[in-house]
Amino acid sequence: MNMRKIGIWIALLPVVIHAQTIQQCQDAAHSNYPLINQYGLIEKTTDATVANIQKGWLPQVSSYAQATYQSDVTSWPDNMQSMFQTMGVQMEGLHKDQYRVGIDVNQTVFDGGAISSQKEVAKRQGEVMTAQNEVTLYQIRKRVNEMFFSLLLVDEQLRLSADLLTMLKTNENKLQSMFKHGTAAESDYYAVKAERLNAEQQLTTLKAQRQTLQRMLSAFCGIEITDHPVKPQPLADFPNGKTVARRPELSLIDSQLRLTDAQEKSLNAALMPKLSLFAQGFYGYPGYNMFDDMRRYQWSWNGIVGARMTWNIGALYSHKGDKEKIGAQRSMYQLQREAFLFNNQLEQIQQNEDVVRYRKLMADDEEIIALRTSIRKAAESKLQHGIIDVNELVKQINNENTAKVQHSIHEIEMLKSLYDLKYTLNE
Repeated sequence: MNMRKIGIWIALLPVVIHAQTIQQCQDAAHSNYPLINQYGLIEKTTDATVANIQKGWLPQVSSYAQATYQSDVTSWPDNMQSMFQTMGVQMEGLHKDQYRVGIDVNQTVFDGGAISSQKEVAKRQGEVMTAQNEVTLYQIRKRVNEMFFSLLLVDEQLRLSADLLTMLKTNENKLQSMFKHGTAAESDYYAVKAERLNAEQQLTTLKAQRQTLQRMLSAFCGIEITDHPVKPQPLADFPNGKTVARRPELSLIDSQLRLTDAQEKSLNAALMPKLSLFAQGFYGYPGYNMFDDMRRYQWSWNGIVGARMTWNIGALYSHKGDKEKIGAQRSMYQLQREAFLFNNQLEQIQQNEDVVRYRKLMADDEEIIALRTSIRKAAESKLQHGIIDVNELVKQINNENTAKVQHSIHEIEMLKSLYDLKYTLNE
């Protein structure tokens, strides 16, 4: 059992833990995706095809039975029949109704490499199907990334919305007390209360969004994801501009190129002569001894063995065109490789630039949050002393929350860009 079979077998084992990290989600989604079972089907199909082609070396046996009536048959000339009659020999001649029950056996001795090349084509076709399956399964990682980081972002927004709600509730309680003691207007109390209710609505919406994302990710991974996903740590030394030789798309193109090589060899093998041994036998009338059969009507056993050389010259007619077609297909695959590498390089550049940009934004975000927090605290102090109205306080609270949300968005987007780069490089 090779390592890939072992890996697939392990992947198919039931997942009994709740996935929390992105790697756990990707592994679970990979083992849950229906196409994972296609590996075994491809292998079985390829093995069966190769086994059937190999049977071309076995003796080819066919049996037959036939009955015919001919308009004319071989006979003696009239003068010879007269001569035989004077000698007392009766020559009936062949009957027009003839019968045969027989069997033919043909054993290929040399086929010019046709069977071998057909087996090679079948194996290469199996490799192409496997590589196509790997490309589809690899794309699961990107889909998991999208859902996982969306869930992370919603969790961050939920946390910040809960903090905002707590802050508004605290100020609402203060204003309620101040209103009761006549140091604050009723409208100020209502303004903060309305803002708090609006924050609760946003929290309800975010919870619904999280539930939807959680259900989607659970269904995709085939497990129940109930815990909060673990935020991956950013990698300072993340690979930058590496080669992408391990991408399954390139493996697919390599397998397609190997298939064209095998198909070209099969075309060349079709031009070679074929040598075989054969044996034919039948029981019927007439047999190979025509003289006896012309004297009397009698069924007999007959057989023949020999060697046969065949050469299908008709394969030359389409050989050149078929070879050009394979050459064009090979050129197309090579162009696909160049296009993939070109686009992959552009993706690397974009994703690296995104990581750098988000890191710069995050550095500014931290300073902005510190400033917004100071301004909000100052506004709370001024409100207690009656220097500013409640609308200014609500504004500063929202500004601080917006700064924190922006920081969370930039952080999650930066992490997503890192894992998109990881996907691009197949790291």
